[in-house]
Amino acid sequence: MRATQSSQTAQIAQSAQAFGGGAALHAVQRLAGLAGVARSAGWWWPYADVAILSERPVELHRDNVGRLHAADTPAVRYRDGFGLHAWRGMPIPPDLVRRLSRLTHQEIASERNAELRRVMVEHFGYERYVREAGAHRVSEDECGVLWQLRFADDEPLTMVEVVNSTPEPDGTSRVYWLRVPPDTRSARAGVAWTFGLTEAEYRPLVQT
Repeated sequence: MRATQSSQTAQIAQSAQAFGGGAALHAVQRLAGLAGVARSAGWWWPYADVAILSERPVELHRDNVGRLHAADTPAVRYRDGFGLHAWRGMPIPPDLVRRLSRLTHQEIASERNAELRRVMVEHFGYERYVREAGAHRVSEDECGVLWQLRFADDEPLTMVEVVNSTPEPDGTSRVYWLRVPPDTRSARAGVAWTFGLTEAEYRPLVQT
């Protein structure tokens, strides 16, 4: 491994000398040690006379934007057994992970931590939770149905139920659920918001 790192450093140094001269070569040489640590270690803290280094994790799970994320396993786990559970970047306790697959809407409603409750709702499924928890039907128009579920210590969960205008091959129409801002007052306003428009601006010529 050390021989490989030395070879890579030499190649970079040659490129730097060819394109940038002595100044670039000097910069590469100064960064070679940092690059080697980055390739070989995890988090590390250098001080004047000592450095603290951690091993790289043996398991690492992230979502599509790079946040720590896993449903049924630690999002990050180390060789010694230490791990951290996380859902879309938010640390969650291991006991919640064990309960996620068998949650009920009553358990979600009784959770006092608003952030953990949001994790539970997302895993449970917005559509399922809105239906089972008895959301209030706010309004209905040609764009869909606006539903809202209120919490005592958090902003309300507000969803628009929309039906796809294009039928499926079997003749059925797929239903979609869109989460919209809590102050939304109509399904049209909610759908418009998903396109970055106001309710007045949203005037589609063709529904697809």
